[in-house]
Amino acid sequence: MKKVSLLILLILLFSACSTTKNPRPKPLPVKIQHKSTYHLKKKNYVTTKLFLSYEKWLGTNYCYGGVDKNGVDCSALVQSIYKEAFNIKIPRTTKAQIKIGKRVSKKDLKEGDLLFFKTSYKTLHSAIYLERGEFIHASSKHGVTLSSIHNPYWRAKYYQARRLLYEK
Repeated sequence: MKKVSLLILLILLFSACSTTKNPRPKPLPVKIQHKSTYHLKKKNYVTTKLFLSYEKWLGTNYCYGGVDKNGVDCSALVQSIYKEAFNIKIPRTTKAQIKIGKRVSKKDLKEGDLLFFKTSYKTLHSAIYLERGEFIHASSKHGVTLSSIHNPYWRAKYYQARRLLYEK
């Protein structure tokens, strides 16, 4: 009887700890259309490199603390794209990222600038400016996506920008 009870307990223990991998959501048709035509407008090296990295991450789910394509948070995405696109190592957390580079005004944004949004009293969100008001980020609702700095939500949450890439 003890052996049977132990066996049942072990089966329940192992079956309770099993996980199933959530499939990645397919990008919305709008994003696919946007993705296929966006790169044709590129003229700038920085924008091109950023967009190529963005395409690799597109459709990745948001996961707080995540650092790979199984799930990524905003600061890990920023860190990964900077490494992939420019071979530049930057800190892992938003609180550390906001301390690097040179502060720039919103009206002077350039491709590759880090954007920071204050989404709550203690929470910061990081992103990378692409061009024409668009930025790359890991949205908790949509995963890795492009958003507009002119969107009322993001406009109200904008905090500051930092420049890491400098013209020579």
